[in-house]
Amino acid sequence: MNKVIKVDPLPGGYLQVELQDGRCGEFDVNPYMTSDFFLPLKNEAWFQKVGLFFAGIGWPDGQDLGPDTVAAHLIPLTGKDPQSFLQAVWALD
Repeated sequence: MNKVIKVDPLPGGYLQVELQDGRCGEFDVNPYMTSDFFLPLKNEAWFQKVGLFFAGIGWPDGQDLGPDTVAAHLIPLTGKDPQSFLQAVWALD
């Protein structure tokens, strides 16, 4: 199982994430913010409180996302590799 080893909040409901396997990228939390449980994350100040939670990410009120979810929907930081970015975007559909 992969593990999130670093997470930083970004504007607009995104997180910058680094995984144990070396992959880095952005994770879009916005699709989860439509549920009542994740609704408090729409508050930018609360969203900023994200941290590592077991092998995934979480917030102080118990909202959390496991490492498999983060890894499956990670938008990779590709630099010079636009093909892997397109593959990641297409995998979200």
